[in-house]
Amino acid sequence: MTHLRHYSTVLNYKQILLNEQTTFMNKESLNVLGTPLVPCSYDPLTGYFRDGCCNTDENDRGSHVICAKVSQEFLDFSLRQGNDLITPRPEYRFQGLKAGDRWCLCALRWKQAFEAGVAPKVIHESTHIHALDYVTLEQLQA
Repeated sequence: MTHLRHYSTVLNYKQILLNEQTTFMNKESLNVLGTPLVPCSYDPLTGYFRDGCCNTDENDRGSHVICAKVSQEFLDFSLRQGNDLITPRPEYRFQGLKAGDRWCLCALRWKQAFEAGVAPKVIHESTHIHALDYVTLEQLQA
């Protein structure tokens, strides 16, 4: 009987974890407009998970949550900051970016570019709601 009670407790605990994870995943799949997150780009393939979306989790230290259409001005700015987004890096499944590509940017890099006056245009439907932990919706819409 003790074994059955323990098994039941383990199952209940797993169900609670599953419910919490499902709730977390549902929350995570929203964009800054409060609607379902739309893919940012499949070509080039973007996203922290290289799934085309600006999804994130606790392991994404850069918070790759802002979908933007990059400009040459932004790419040059990023390079000057030490983040080369132009050179292909096949070992990271990264083909290099050119002006006009859509890419999931690190929130703080986008904010830095915004403050420098070179932030690329944001695709709001594809920008993860967690971007609002770093910048305001008004900044993203500017």
